[in-house]
Formats: sequence, C-alpha cells, structure tokens
Amino acid sequence: MADFDFESRIVSIPDYPQPGVIFKDITPLFADRDALSAAITQIADHYKDAGITKIVAPEARGFMIGTPIAFHMGVGFVPARKPGKLPRKTVSVTYDLEYGTDTIEMHEDALDSSDRVLIVDDLFATGGTARAVANLVEKMGATLVGYSGILELDALNPRPVLDPDGTLDIFSLIHVG
Repeated sequence: MADFDFESRIVSIPDYPQPGVIFKDITPLFADRDALSAAITQIADHYKDAGITKIVAPEARGFMIGTPIAFHMGVGFVPARKPGKLPRKTVSVTYDLEYGTDTIEMHEDALDSSDRVLIVDDLFATGGTARAVANLVEKMGATLVGYSGILELDALNPRPVLDPDGTLDIFSLIHVG
C-alpha cells in the first residue's frame, strides 16, 4: 500500500476559484474506495505509536479525512469550526488570511492537558488555518504532536508556518510544487 498512486486521483482545476489559481480537487480520491482506504490507513499507521488521543480537524474537508482516521486509530475526533457553528461554550482564535481575517473555534471542554493531538486536514497550502487550529490546541493545554493531510502545496511553503520551531511531525501523502 505504500506505493499507492494518490496523485492520479487529484484533479487540477485552472482559474478556480479565481483567475491564476489552480485548485487541487481531492474529491476524486474520496470517491475511490481503495484510494480513500489507503490514505486513511497510511496516515493512521504513520502515527500509530505517537500516543495520539485526539484528532482535530478544521471544517469542512478536514472532517472528511479526520473522522475516519480517528476511527481507524481508536481515538476521539474534535471538530474546529467557524464561529456560531458549535452549540456549547467555545474557545476561539482569529488569524490572518491572504485577504483578511477569519476565526475558528472548538468547544472549551474538547481537549485538556492529557491530550496528545494530531491536526488533520485535506491539504496544507499557506498553513494559516492549520496553524490557527494548533494555536487553539495549545491554548487549551493539550500537546500538539503534528499535522497530517493528503496534499501539501510545497510552493506555498507551509511548513515554517505550521511548525516554526521545526519540532513537530508533518506527514503529507502528496507533495506538489
């Protein structure tokens, strides 16, 4: 399974959502039972000995990969959502985007100091959203172990944003320029 061709299941869409952007559509990978199973298994196996207790994933596509990884690993899943989407008291962080700011939240009781967290998302571009989730994890006193996803856009250099100290494990199945 280590030689699975994930990249052939990614479709590049030019000029979406705006001119000059090449959108990487991972939904064909999700639609392929074997590709999805291989992706979930490879990520879960990579972290099987890391003592992970919770998977945290930002909405919405992070949920699609984070939940089955949590199930496969036998650990809890925590959603990180946009403001107003969670019904109980939350903790939030606001972060910068290319064209403004955004906010992300988790329930205030979702994590504690005993948790070892893996942040999972479908892809890492600039790293801003995942880093904001990491700030929430740290704010809640949990230990951040690393990040994992299907696709990493190397040309946007997300790793220094994700892990400024260079101490965390970052595992992506596909790297594209």
